[in-house]
Amino acid sequence: MHSKNKKPMTEAERRHVTRVKLLPCGVCGEGGGDLAPSEAHEIEQGQWFTSIGLCADCHRGAINGLHSQQRIWKVLKLTELRVLNETIRRLYG
Repeated sequence: MHSKNKKPMTEAERRHVTRVKLLPCGVCGEGGGDLAPSEAHEIEQGQWFTSIGLCADCHRGAINGLHSQQRIWKVLKLTELRVLNETIRRLYG
């Protein structure tokens, strides 16, 4: 969902988000690449450089999703900040 109050992405933000989406899910490791891109989740709305790549289930799923029960997040003891750290490691490591 796109908020009507959110500023449009800059070209640099768009390039960064494109790279994040090509990574596998930062929680379960599924997807990634051109055939199954991840979804970019902004840790704070409008802050695109702190986006993390998540599969649809770990992002929006009713049981595992960050925006719902977060079961897989809790089992794996993950936070958005830990997944951001892994995202940065994968991008630049």
